[in-house]
Amino acid sequence: MRRKLAAGNWKMNGTTDALVQVKALTDAHPDPDVDLLLCPPATLIAQMAWARGTHALQIGGQDCHAADSGAHTGDIAAAMLKDAGASHVIVGHSERRADHGETDADVAAKAAAAHAAGLIAVICVGETLTQRDAGEALQVVTTQLKGSLPEGATAANTVLAYEPVWAIGTGRVPTTDQIGEVHGSLRGTLRDLMREAEGVRILYGGSVKGSNAAEIFSVADVDGALVGGASLTAADFGPIITALENA
Repeated sequence: MRRKLAAGNWKMNGTTDALVQVKALTDAHPDPDVDLLLCPPATLIAQMAWARGTHALQIGGQDCHAADSGAHTGDIAAAMLKDAGASHVIVGHSERRADHGETDADVAAKAAAAHAAGLIAVICVGETLTQRDAGEALQVVTTQLKGSLPEGATAANTVLAYEPVWAIGTGRVPTTDQIGEVHGSLRGTLRDLMREAEGVRILYGGSVKGSNAAEIFSVADVDGALVGGASLTAADFGPIITALENA
């Protein structure tokens, strides 16, 4: 049985004042029946790790460099994230792929670096609206998965997140049939790529909120969510967590 995961990606949002949301979240969900993960800006990782206290809330980074160290101004190595208190790191988010030109090979190298540092890699895949309308969604996400999954990936060190690019931050959400089709295809591809395919959690991301979370979580092979804006406050993230606990 795969344990459900509610993950929040704060993106480029949040300063020290925002850490009050961590206390509010952990107070409201002191002993959750699902795994909780927040990925704040790198500047807040250490402070958030301290703010959670003894709560089981896990902390993650939003990106890492493929190299262990070196002349890479502005970048952060996976080991640095681990040292700051992170247990996970997101790699291959569509915003990184689009804004920074990251390829599947880049994502695979970052995921491998995360694994080497003892981090769980949250590998993101997803199609654009043009690709969806052209009937290429399954081909796109399958190709991304095959190219982004590094050697040595296991159910223990890897989480997969399906985020249709056209649904991120737009309020648009695929139908449950569309989500189920993609998640089922990703599960099938995982079976072709690794022995532990049934243990890998596949999250859905893209305009998830309290009002639609229960419907999304009812879909087969949806093991949780990677949430953007709705994870910034305990008031918005809490109902999603509750929906996942009840799924």
